Amino acid sequence: MKNALLSIWKFYLEGFRSMTLGRTLWVIILLKLFVMFFILKLFFFPDFLGDHPTDADKGTYVGNELIQRAISEKPVDF
Repeated sequence: MKNALLSIWKFYLEGFRSMTLGRTLWVIILLKLFVMFFILKLFFFPDFLGDHPTDADKGTYVGNELIQRAISEKPVDF
């Protein structure tokens, strides 16, 4: 098992070492992931649950939000 994992690791390592265009593409992919998960989260997704210190408070807040949003929605006509 250990030998198989080591050979798989060496296979991928050698493949990444021999890349030329692939390295540039991986850098672009990693930069896009960084922007999506870190930059956008900081500016566009506020931490609503940060104000509630315990899990019980967080659960109560989420439950109340779900109830309020369900009540305020307009019924759908079919």
